[in-house]
Amino acid sequence: MVDNFNPKTLHKISYGLYIITSKQGKRINGQTANTLVQISADPVTIAVSINKQNLTNEFIRQSKVFNVSILAQEAPLSLIGQFGFKSGRDVDKFEAVEYKLGANGAPYIIDSVLAYMETEVIQEVDAGTHSIFIGKVTGGEVLKEGTPMTYAHYHQIKRGSVPKTAPSYTPPQKERKDNTMDKYICNVCGYVYDPALGDPENDIAPDTPFEKLPDDWVCPVCGAGKDEFEKES
Repeated sequence: MVDNFNPKTLHKISYGLYIITSKQGKRINGQTANTLVQISADPVTIAVSINKQNLTNEFIRQSKVFNVSILAQEAPLSLIGQFGFKSGRDVDKFEAVEYKLGANGAPYIIDSVLAYMETEVIQEVDAGTHSIFIGKVTGGEVLKEGTPMTYAHYHQIKRGSVPKTAPSYTPPQKERKDNTMDKYICNVCGYVYDPALGDPENDIAPDTPFEKLPDDWVCPVCGAGKDEFEKES
């Protein structure tokens, strides 16, 4: 990081939240991403930044196609975590997820998605740790009306975390310690359980201390158990 650069300036950039999918032969994979933009209108082209370490990057480079599923604001953290904090090398990310295959053979998600787009890659740009794939849109449809998920909503309302491979990742900043109940952080994905807020998606009421959570409670983002959490210092 540049010495005279405040990384908090990046937090002022507006983003959406999407699931980017691709294929390699008969295999399919996908990941969450926030760095997606429209580049041109004629032809309609979009660009997405994907970490070179991710399996999705490999699939896009091989197949030259990727699809975009635009998440609805009410999309659960578990869906975002399924595609953001697990590797397609280890698990089938599409297990128990409703999806269809597009005309280009790559999948798109139906669960909690407003619309999807199909693309074919027309250019790849090397961006250090990431590859920028520019795709010509070849198809797509609106699945339902609603409000799209934004990166700000994901962080501020759903209190989601960011994988270290994400282009917008910054190391967590230590907060000033006060007299409130202790917060606990997930060692797997970085999600912070704040007792003052509880976990509404899992019916955990505000002001529930971590110690009082049910033994079978899991991280709402990545599904890790309580034993994967430690007290925030």
